Amino acid sequence: MSMRWYVARRVAWAVLATYLILSITFGLLAVSPGNGQTAFAFSAATSGGDVEEAQETFKKITGRDKPVLERYQDYMVNMATLNWGWSFTRNQPVMDAIAEAYPYSLMYFLPATVISLILGYGIGLYSATHQYTKTDYFGTFVAFFGISIPNFWFGIMLILIFGVTLGWLPTFFQTQAILDHGVFSVANAKQLVMPVVVLSTAAMAANMRYSRAEALEYVHAEFVKTARAKGASDWRVLLRHIFRPALVPLMTILIGDILAVLFAGAYITEVVFQIPGLGQLSYKAIIQQDTPLVLATTLIPVFLVIIGNLLQDIAYTVLDPRIDYEGR
Repeated sequence: MSMRWYVARRVAWAVLATYLILSITFGLLAVSPGNGQTAFAFSAATSGGDVEEAQETFKKITGRDKPVLERYQDYMVNMATLNWGWSFTRNQPVMDAIAEAYPYSLMYFLPATVISLILGYGIGLYSATHQYTKTDYFGTFVAFFGISIPNFWFGIMLILIFGVTLGWLPTFFQTQAILDHGVFSVANAKQLVMPVVVLSTAAMAANMRYSRAEALEYVHAEFVKTARAKGASDWRVLLRHIFRPALVPLMTILIGDILAVLFAGAYITEVVFQIPGLGQLSYKAIIQQDTPLVLATTLIPVFLVIIGNLLQDIAYTVLDPRIDYEGR
């Protein structure tokens, strides 16, 4: 089987998985009671509108007055064309709400991911090649600290120490700082320091522990000893003969960690530091029962999982030539 046919098969599976997820999501929405109708009617009543008229308007907007099959067809077409509905709590299309929120999430998510990958894998490899030394024990202590400490508690402690007591950093995120000074400014960087530290700590600790465990399997391998005997430099041995084979199983962990950061870390970090990103957007949508917005903010990580698994399968074959296309 050629590489092109292998990739085509994986893409076809990704499309099928996406179709099944969207169909299941539609079924759950179809049988869920209310589906935001009550909140929509309450919003109309508080603003002086007619409740029954608001309920009828809601059915027309969401298409709930149509047969199920027709609603299913409209739903699939809308999902494919990125028409993901209307957020009645924000009074704007769902895609517009997501477009406004995701830049704030990226501001701290990307630096935290890069830091956790570089430091996590770097410390893990160093600990594996310097096993049972003081630096190995210190790295292990840092890893257990990062895994064990709750993000919300760590964030609150940082706010109390560096924001309230010392006054070095802002205690919460302020969008006005971006409007006044820009995204790439010292003021914005200062208010992103604590969210980046909180978000990267747990992911860095997990990356370090996994990379250390995987690298230890190859540190004393025969092909590594052969490479050293032939005069290969320490960096070549570390990167080419230890890190490369260890990277294959780490690919699965990498995607899992990113999703963990996206799901749990974003919710907690954005609520603690008042960052108006995707996590806080989804949190408020759940509290206010804004179903279209909850659905959209939930489906985005699902799509990332599908794309991530597709890239992961392709990366397997690139990193490890021993993997056969036929068996996958």
